[in-house]
Amino acid sequence: MPTPPDMTTHPDTALLDALQHQVAVFARRAEQSRLGGVGQARNSMDRAAYLLLNRLDQEGPMGVKALACGMGIDSSTVTRQVAPLVDSGLVSRATHPEDGRAVVLELSERGRTRLEEVRASRRALMALVTEGWSEDDRDAFCTLLTRFNTSLATLTASLTPAGPAS
Repeated sequence: MPTPPDMTTHPDTALLDALQHQVAVFARRAEQSRLGGVGQARNSMDRAAYLLLNRLDQEGPMGVKALACGMGIDSSTVTRQVAPLVDSGLVSRATHPEDGRAVVLELSERGRTRLEEVRASRRALMALVTEGWSEDDRDAFCTLLTRFNTSLATLTASLTPAGPAS
């Protein structure tokens, strides 16, 4: 298992300290607001549900294992998180088109409509938070945040001995 380098002697210690502090503040503020959006849809969908619905919308119907793998979490976690989405009619279970014994999860029409409501609310929040930013600043922030999240996911996966964690 790889170990992180010793950052106490890194030449950019002050910058890394500032970065870790800003990430911690961001995490706290994101949790406080749940980055849920504005208007009626504000905080109306938890992070796990949003991410599951979004992945099904972006990638289409898939089995629990594929969904778990793509999200970097355990199958049991996906099963637990998707159950209320099925119960509420946002996700439906269907027979796999190539293997009639297998089941796939798919976004229902109700789920698609609800996801778009939440997305619109969250877009409005992002517009408010970045009001006054140039398009280039928004683009650069999104690019760097995506890069940061990708690096963090890669590091987390490499440090997890038994595969994805929940």
